[in-house]
Amino acid sequence: MKILLVDDSRTIRNIQKNVLGQLGHKEIAEAADGVEALKAIAESKPDLVLIDWNMPNMDGITLVRKIRETDKALPLIMCTTEAEKSRVIEAIKAGVNNYVVKPFTAETLAEKINTTLAKLTAAAAAH
Repeated sequence: MKILLVDDSRTIRNIQKNVLGQLGHKEIAEAADGVEALKAIAESKPDLVLIDWNMPNMDGITLVRKIRETDKALPLIMCTTEAEKSRVIEAIKAGVNNYVVKPFTAETLAEKINTTLAKLTAAAAAH
């Protein structure tokens, strides 16, 4: 499974990479903002994208909306410090499949990824 990490913080991306590595994921690409992420998605066709909200050039919510214009199925998980309910609702309306508030543990991230992928598998099986 190919996973794209979109976060302007290299430290956060490294933490996410370590967590994903512990979960057995090896194909991991990175982007520092939404502009880079759109290029990476077009080139590498990831199976899952973890997106930060607050980034320069193009923020996470704009990125989610742009992805959803052309791809309704790509699993997107917002990983952010934005914990207000209104922000969560805005992200869900924009099209994220799940939401993780930073800082998170490896277990929390693993659970969100597994839940997201299980929901999508079930939805695909239903069609």
